[in-house]
Amino acid sequence: MMWNCSPWVLLPPIYSTFTAVGLWLVYFVAIEDKKIEPLTSQNRTRDGSSYFPFISIAGNFPPASCIFSEVMNLAAFVGFIIAVLRYFQLKHRIDNPFLNTSSLVAFSVGCLGMTLVGNFQLFTQERIHNLGTSMAFGLGTMFCWVQSYITMKVNLRNEGMKVAIVRVLLSGCITVCMMLYPFLLSQDISMPAARCQWALVMFFLIFLGTFAIEFRHYRFDVICTENCACPVGTSETLSELSRSQSNQL
Repeated sequence: MMWNCSPWVLLPPIYSTFTAVGLWLVYFVAIEDKKIEPLTSQNRTRDGSSYFPFISIAGNFPPASCIFSEVMNLAAFVGFIIAVLRYFQLKHRIDNPFLNTSSLVAFSVGCLGMTLVGNFQLFTQERIHNLGTSMAFGLGTMFCWVQSYITMKVNLRNEGMKVAIVRVLLSGCITVCMMLYPFLLSQDISMPAARCQWALVMFFLIFLGTFAIEFRHYRFDVICTENCACPVGTSETLSELSRSQSNQL
């Protein structure tokens, strides 16, 4: 039955859904304030007072910028938690720990990039903002491909191949968008480039939402114990839990 699943199954889809809703809220607020053109528009407004609907531009002007900062900060924090849980889930299942560790490090740095994107607006701190964008998208793409490979190799509950196919397709879509976006910008085709950027972010969020498939089999607990002789760290506790539950499965 569905409700026999671990409650952690809800974390990835809730994360993806609320992040997407937050970003679209930023978009509609910017539209309402006439700061950007709708994605369905073909050109700028006649007086040239609004911009193409890139995500960073939508989140550049208050009050949309305030919402954008909150969304990106929360998305980075919860995304990091998901990456850590995924790391412990795979820690005693994967033969090559380097892949698991590098995946966690890459996504963690990408989450840092998300905070830079959200807190340093494009028109005021362009270099820092673009650095954060490169970190989030570049390392995020790497994370997706590594996780797709790990999914197939580890094959949790004999679901690895089916889930890996979905993740490879999503990773391919993300990579295509990553390549197409700068090409469209270089050709000064701005409106299709903006649509490509929105599609890229949505594919990322869908990818992260797929971790619900594996999370439904696992519980993640943090145990606090008092032991003066040998204090137990959080990471040790999670590791032991992951090992014991791997044996049970």
